[in-house]
Amino acid sequence: MEYLPDSNARYKDVDYWNERYRTEDSFEWFGDFTKFDHLLKQHVGTEENILMLGCGNSALSYDMYQAGYTTITNVDYSSVCVESMAERHKDCAQLSWLCMDARRLAFPDGVFDVVLEKGTLDAMLVEESDPWKVSENAAQLLHQVLLELDKLKSCPKITPLVEPVLLCQVSRVLKPGGRFISVTFAQPHFRKRLYARAEYDWSIKHYHYGSSFHYFLYVLTKGEELSSEDAALERRLLEEAEAPPTNIRFQEADSEDFLNNIGL
Repeated sequence: MEYLPDSNARYKDVDYWNERYRTEDSFEWFGDFTKFDHLLKQHVGTEENILMLGCGNSALSYDMYQAGYTTITNVDYSSVCVESMAERHKDCAQLSWLCMDARRLAFPDGVFDVVLEKGTLDAMLVEESDPWKVSENAAQLLHQVLLELDKLKSCPKITPLVEPVLLCQVSRVLKPGGRFISVTFAQPHFRKRLYARAEYDWSIKHYHYGSSFHYFLYVLTKGEELSSEDAALERRLLEEAEAPPTNIRFQEADSEDFLNNIGL
């Protein structure tokens, strides 16, 4: 493919995305809005304040705007992407575009009704080859990030990469009763391992869509307790984190279809 990087690690590199967005007009991970709008309607009101996390050059925000969702703030860490999308949609006054790292959201607490991401978390986890146990390097990176971000030191320290930092940020900017909606390849037995944390103060529901290949949409509602099943999962993961380390499997090959490979 035209935008295939020389290493999957580059999917986490802002320079790669800046270069890609200079020539790529639009790309949709996991299908366009029409594939899952029936699910969004169940959980997102058209007048709610929505944050699109890692918006990229997807048409999702514009398609939602056309469907009546009137207030959407879009953030991406690629300045090329943000400038391009802002210019493309300059006539849509209620779509705003900000250059911002999703791990360091510069918003006050409790300002959004909905935070929505489609593929952003998957890209952050692209180097993780084992969905059941994270690499030592990822655990060390997470520890360093937590030490540097004093406000987030209470976040759990047992899941991959920078994702717990991101999820703490998401929970922080959500209003009580707000929803974090995550669209992904990741099946529940893998992705719930990341989301089932009492510290995030949310419940978990999941749905699937697609015919020949299923994608998954997770709805995490702030202020609701984990189900007994998800609370038991969290306890088991905490116990596993204290167990002796096992051998780490390494990723052997790269491909553009990286989201299929990680399974997280």
